[in-house]
Amino acid sequence: MLTKRIIPCLDVKDGRVVKGVNFVNLRDAGDPASLAAAYMDEGADELTFLDITASKERRATMLEWVSVVADAISIPFTVGGGISSDRDAVGLIALGADKISLNTAAVRRPELITECASLLGSQAVVVAVDVKREAGEWRVFIEGGRTPAERGGLEWCVTAARLGAGELLITSMDRDGTKGATTRIF
Repeated sequence: MLTKRIIPCLDVKDGRVVKGVNFVNLRDAGDPASLAAAYMDEGADELTFLDITASKERRATMLEWVSVVADAISIPFTVGGGISSDRDAVGLIALGADKISLNTAAVRRPELITECASLLGSQAVVVAVDVKREAGEWRVFIEGGRTPAERGGLEWCVTAARLGAGELLITSMDRDGTKGATTRIF
């Protein structure tokens, strides 16, 4: 029997949660720890936080808010954005995250998925896949949706799972933030 779980995904920029539409026009939505606690109180099963500008800015995830979120909630949470090594991943787990999410660095160096899964276990490795429909195909984008990758969406999902991803976080850039009906991606 399938179980439905509620896992809100919060985008973080400059240490603040932001909301946008189609990955643009970002506006401040609040403090990560306060919002995490509110989502937990409302019944979220788990949370995901993505530092959406880390890869584009060529920096690691801003760490200051991660341990504060860990102290504020008692449900599992995932942190992604700017993770480019297994050391980065282990550091986030040490701060209190239960899982890490890879995107840009994994597309550029797929073996990172296997390295992280070997250290943390596949259950702690999420691969985020940002896709947009182009010429009838689902194309993968990296760097917070700013840069097209030379990968098809379905092919990349299969590869990521084969390399050790325990979960996939697939986002349709075409529908992100629009409150529109979901689209079958694959």
